[in-house]
Amino acid sequence: MKIEMGESLFYSWLRHVKECQVVQTNWKPSPTWQLNGEEELKRFMSITDEHFQNKYGYGIYKNNSLSQLLMQAEVDALGISMSDDETEIYAIDVAFHESGLNYGDRQETVTRVIKKFIRTALCLIGYFDITKGEIIFASPKIHNAVTNDLEPCIEDLNTLLFEHNYHFTVRIIANDDFNEMVLEPILIASDGISDTSELFMRGYQLVKMFGDDRRQWKLRVPKVAVSQAVSDVTLSELKIGKIAQTFLREALEDGKVDEEEINLMRTKEYSKSVFGIDFPLLVLASEEYDSIRYYAKPLVIKGEQYRLCSQWYEVSANNDRPFLLSWLEKHGAIV
Repeated sequence: MKIEMGESLFYSWLRHVKECQVVQTNWKPSPTWQLNGEEELKRFMSITDEHFQNKYGYGIYKNNSLSQLLMQAEVDALGISMSDDETEIYAIDVAFHESGLNYGDRQETVTRVIKKFIRTALCLIGYFDITKGEIIFASPKIHNAVTNDLEPCIEDLNTLLFEHNYHFTVRIIANDDFNEMVLEPILIASDGISDTSELFMRGYQLVKMFGDDRRQWKLRVPKVAVSQAVSDVTLSELKIGKIAQTFLREALEDGKVDEEEINLMRTKEYSKSVFGIDFPLLVLASEEYDSIRYYAKPLVIKGEQYRLCSQWYEVSANNDRPFLLSWLEKHGAIV
């Protein structure tokens, strides 16, 4: 079986950064599946075909029918994240072209990417009966001329989707963003993970094992460096729970908090006012507590074992994220 590094990379990204409980690589539809809303899909296909032909001169489908288009579909990595608040779905195509993304000439490259976006959206609507999620095309290197052509097309496609009540977000992750949005969050979120099925993570651990201070490798992110400097772009890809488990845990264990504040963190009132959460941030591991509200992995502060609260939310009605980031910045845990 052929194993693609890009697919393995996003398998790890979906599991550890986006915290998807279900992840599949090389997802393809079955010809035996029932297709929902076929006429609506054909209509949207016709609308997008006309739009991109008239505005940009792009022949997206090259006379393919809907059934032909869907049977060509393959999503490199598909992830589903389920929580109390909502279910999120991520569909990713990834391309590694060492000399820069190239499916032929510049127009053909742009056309192929737009076609991938639309085909994936149609699959999610037709086979999953969902109309919300993230559809991503990722490549570590795309030339500026191609991205300049892609950007207005992606903006148009997001508008067309929204106008037809399809609440997908279509986006490109490439170049510097690829490092900040994908590589760095994975290395932060996957600390201590040793799943041998994750090719990318095993490869990274091997390089790190033999790395030394004389070498400068962009993907090497020592623990100290991660805790001191992380970009807003990288943080934006990490879920709030992962930020708490990584940066807050490290700040507490590294002695960035005095004993008085540690005691306050054991109270519901302080935790609510400072972090926005509804439970004490910390409980002693030796005391009775509601274990479902706390991470299983203990943290040690000045020789004492504690459990860290796991009840973090970032929805419009209850958003703890700005509270947590404010505390981390104030205590120098992120720069």
